[in-house]
Amino acid sequence: MMKGGLLTALRRRPVSFLRLPDRILQPEALMSHCGGPDGLAPFDAETPLRVLLEDYRRHAELSLLGCFAARFDVLRLLRNLAALREREAREPELLTTPVERPIFITGLPRSGTTFLHKLLAEDPDNRSPAVWETVYPLPRCRNDPPARRIATMNRQLAVFERLAPGFRAVHPIDAASPQECTEITAHVFRSFRFEMTYYTPDYRDWLRAADHAPAYRFHRVFLQHLQHTDGRPRRWVLKSPDHVFALEALASVYPDARIVFLHRNPLEVLASVAGLTAILRQPFTSRLDRFSIGQQIVGDWLHGAEAMIRAHTRSLFPEERIAHIRFRDLVGRPIETIAALYERFGLPLSAETRRRMERRVAELPRGGYGAVTHVLEDYGINTRAVREHFAAYAACFGVQV
Repeated sequence: MMKGGLLTALRRRPVSFLRLPDRILQPEALMSHCGGPDGLAPFDAETPLRVLLEDYRRHAELSLLGCFAARFDVLRLLRNLAALREREAREPELLTTPVERPIFITGLPRSGTTFLHKLLAEDPDNRSPAVWETVYPLPRCRNDPPARRIATMNRQLAVFERLAPGFRAVHPIDAASPQECTEITAHVFRSFRFEMTYYTPDYRDWLRAADHAPAYRFHRVFLQHLQHTDGRPRRWVLKSPDHVFALEALASVYPDARIVFLHRNPLEVLASVAGLTAILRQPFTSRLDRFSIGQQIVGDWLHGAEAMIRAHTRSLFPEERIAHIRFRDLVGRPIETIAALYERFGLPLSAETRRRMERRVAELPRGGYGAVTHVLEDYGINTRAVREHFAAYAACFGVQV
């Protein structure tokens, strides 16, 4: 009881009366952990960090736990960034290793992107960033092997599940799971993952208007670090719904990329995203505003749907390097859908890889996605308005709405 009561207090206790955010979320003090502004300059990360921290102090309504979690997160990212730069100075050859013909999985969130990512990661010829290595890419001290960092990550995920009950039910994950690219681009503070966990309206507006090329240049460098550690390049399989907001930048940094777009009924997407966002925010805010969440996600993903339509109509990527997959096909016929994807991209699918994928499917009934139980109206989302707003997307990509 005491433990549960303490967790509840940490989640709900507002910190404004302590002026704690103003005391521990100041940019100059935090930036000192990566060499000051100069350490952020190569990827233009200072401005987004300042905008984000200002939102944390002014708008996020952080709980006591949220305040310390935000600080810990920013410090970890800055320290990782500094360590990566130090390694590049010691081992400059890592920056010359090629990242060739990566596969990017994107589309509306909760549309099967995670399921597809997990299945493609079963192919030994593919390489996906794991959760633990995006959070702790390099040793934190002299005696910090991968096994120790993996154990740390699993402990932290277990703690988060206690703080945010239901998280793993809607997003099954462990330290070895393939991770989204948003955790990579978070290192240069150009990532949509911040606005999902915290209410950051000014940062959201800044990011929507920003040039995403610096984030993707860093993204490529991060992959070079990981494959240099591996000792041999493999075919990268990468995933984030948020790539739809930055397709031009992605194409400029990865001109030979192959793109897989996932599509699903926007009504189901928005209900699922709303519920996940509420779960993620609950521990870190003293006031969870579901109507604000609803307004945010409708605006964000209408913008994302429009970006996919533009990329499609303008042929941003060559047709032979694009694939479109519907959620119902992936969940209903996963192996056949992946076989068709491999054929489209001219990739071999061995019998052993197929068996590995089949075993993974058996572990993830319905792709690991439970039935959508969240009600759009609880988040102030009008069903008729969603159908009208997403009609062009549904018509373009052949999905029901």
